[in-house]
Amino acid sequence: MKALEGVRVLDMTHVQSGPSATQLLAWLGADVVKLESITGDITRQQLRDLPGVDSLYFTMLNCNKRSITLNMKSERGKEIFTELVKQSDVLVENFGPGAVDRMGFTWERLQELNPRLIYASIKGFGPGRYRAFKAYEVIAQAMGGSMTTTGFEDGPPLATGAQIGDSGTGIHAVAGILAALYQRQTTDRGQRVQVAMQHAVLNLARVKLRDQQRLAHGPLREYPNKTFGDEVPRSGNASGGGQPGWAVRCAPGGPNDYIYVIVQPVGWKPISEIIGRAELADDPEWATPEARLPKLDKMFQLIEEWTIRHDKWTVLDKLNAANVPCGPILSTKELIEDESLREEGMVVAVDHPERGEFLTVGSPLQLSDSPVEVRTSPLLGEHNQEIYGELGVSADELAELKTNGVI
Repeated sequence: MKALEGVRVLDMTHVQSGPSATQLLAWLGADVVKLESITGDITRQQLRDLPGVDSLYFTMLNCNKRSITLNMKSERGKEIFTELVKQSDVLVENFGPGAVDRMGFTWERLQELNPRLIYASIKGFGPGRYRAFKAYEVIAQAMGGSMTTTGFEDGPPLATGAQIGDSGTGIHAVAGILAALYQRQTTDRGQRVQVAMQHAVLNLARVKLRDQQRLAHGPLREYPNKTFGDEVPRSGNASGGGQPGWAVRCAPGGPNDYIYVIVQPVGWKPISEIIGRAELADDPEWATPEARLPKLDKMFQLIEEWTIRHDKWTVLDKLNAANVPCGPILSTKELIEDESLREEGMVVAVDHPERGEFLTVGSPLQLSDSPVEVRTSPLLGEHNQEIYGELGVSADELAELKTNGVI
């Protein structure tokens, strides 16, 4: 039995933030019914690598779901939707503000239809002045505190490749949905769950707001920056935490031949020995964290003079043997080919009926009593007959609905 077995999720989401959330719910065992327009989730067609076949953008965000199509503008479509709501435990949507209301299904109406329904909405922003603004991944990063603190001091703000605006918000939504399901066991009532992309990014950038407040008491000594204004600066690859870190170059000098090294107080002696500068372990100019902090750039330059002569895997082994925290920069090619990630179920091969085998990221949530089996994403409307049949729609009416453009 899976953790969420018996939970029906009506998935009205599209693109990434919503589908990333409902895919996790599906992996946890929920029956996720993806309700799509007649033309389908737009990402089925976006960034296609094979003509006429669902894109990887879609397949990698919609595994383990069932797909139905429904024209919500038709009267019969609204009637069918009403029945779907009555039979669902969770409804998830990430339309623009007010879109579901305009379909005739306000939160109050949904509560009347199903008092136990959990209605989860993912929006770009909260109810304040930004409410009606359009939000995309990098806009959320820009307005949530990530971009202002990402990049080098003398360069522009940068987006991170991790989709913290979309998939990061999806994970926050899952937490809210699971909490609402748990509370429903006591109250027997559903509730609204609302998550904004800007809020999720801000939550993930909270340490930078910590540092904003620390600035009132002087420079941030663990940052390599020489000057500080009245806002947290961009600080390159500095860890920004209690232990200084930096990405140093390795041989042969390619774009991802780097390793990230963290220098703990106890790590300086073994590092100095490994890099062939054992005398620095006791040198008062280098021996203590207080002595090293004002010259972090020089410290990592010393380390890099050694790492540049070795490949990142050799450096990884030598530093790890001395219990020095470090990690090589893994390219997307290295990640997709990583044997340990395959063994751990984090890079998974999936068979798709039209495109054949594709690779996807597996579930990062691993439960001992609820193992995840990643199944392929559904074809558009693949489960119309199955799910509408459960609602009592006959085969004859299904054919008629299709002819009339309702499904």
